[in-house]
Amino acid sequence: MAPLLLCLLAAPLLAATVNDVRLWRAPDHTRIVLDMSAAAEHRLLVLQNPDRIVLDVSDATLQGALADLSLDDTPIARIRSGVRNGTDLRMVFDMRAVVTPRSFAIEANAQAGDRLVLDLHDEAPRPSGTPAVSRSVSDDDRRDIIIAIDAGHGGEDPGALGPGRLREKDVVLAIAKELAALFERDRGFAPTLIRSGDYYVSLKGRRDLARERQADLFVSIHADAFNRKEANGASVYALSTRGATSTTASYLAQRENAADLVGGVRLGDKDEMLAGVLADLSMTSTLDASLNMGGSVLGEMSGVARLHKRQVEQAAFVVLKSPDIPSILVETGFISNPGEARKLADPAYRKRMAQAIHRGIRSWFISHPPPGTMLAFEKRRGGREYRIARGDTLSGIAARFNVSVSDLKSFNQLADNRILVGQTLKIPAL
Repeated sequence: MAPLLLCLLAAPLLAATVNDVRLWRAPDHTRIVLDMSAAAEHRLLVLQNPDRIVLDVSDATLQGALADLSLDDTPIARIRSGVRNGTDLRMVFDMRAVVTPRSFAIEANAQAGDRLVLDLHDEAPRPSGTPAVSRSVSDDDRRDIIIAIDAGHGGEDPGALGPGRLREKDVVLAIAKELAALFERDRGFAPTLIRSGDYYVSLKGRRDLARERQADLFVSIHADAFNRKEANGASVYALSTRGATSTTASYLAQRENAADLVGGVRLGDKDEMLAGVLADLSMTSTLDASLNMGGSVLGEMSGVARLHKRQVEQAAFVVLKSPDIPSILVETGFISNPGEARKLADPAYRKRMAQAIHRGIRSWFISHPPPGTMLAFEKRRGGREYRIARGDTLSGIAARFNVSVSDLKSFNQLADNRILVGQTLKIPAL
């Protein structure tokens, strides 16, 4: 069978060197990245019997070591390289599964040099014929509240870098997994990780995944850097439709919005957010819910970390632009600050941070459960009642009924731990 020529990209005729080759495995595709010394013309071929993908790079040589690449859990059986026409680099990918390849070049930018990207998309499973289950908002559903947890950056994009080769993408994935584990143990909640490993998901793709999974909340976890090492403190952000609330918020939004340049997203794939979406946001309760949720999380984080600002800040974060899902971005600290970097490198501290975020989200949903959820059903039912006697404390009552103090406060809309003899508390049936 004649080979299928997939693409031919024009570029300067300068000799190029492939300085390194990296491979990332995502749930639905495998990404191979070639670090180039200069832009180079390339073409992609698909061959069958046996299945192979061939990448020809004009007037180029390979210095990176292919043997060091782990091909476990990928559709690639082997990668070979050789010289074609005396000057061209040929890379052959022997496949053990059918894929749909796509290649594109990324021009050098402030964060990275020229790169050539090959994405091998897994063959989509055949439809089962079973229609997708749509979420009903009936009061009888008693469904779980779905929390979409997004670990920022990943794969090609390490995020901010701290002392001792500490990478933001690793820190926030660890916190995201801790947070998911906490919600897994909660009755009435169902967490879903936007990325569960070291691979990149586009900013638009993160929002799309949250929507596909019918999330009730999107929370994006970060640990960013600033141009001054003295900058410190944790923060919570929501979307702004009118401009940033501070210089720091504007700076961080610009950094996060540039992630696609580093992570490797084709220009044609970049999201064009319509002005109407922001108009819709301002006319709905989504932004208000984001701000209120963010305030609950920020309040809990204050017991674990120093806060950069004591109110939820706002900026035009692309990843938060969902018109129908409350969305917050949590900056767990400045990885560029040596003191905070040491904390973020500590698994025990990351766990405490995840617990604080969990308490903030959980307590807000207990007070404001979405219709059709188990929590809405329990709140409507009212739970048990307890009349406060002399000597009672809120922590003692919580321990007696096996609920948390924060849940008890949220369910009864208490601003603090003060209670009065004779006061009646409702006990959440969670």
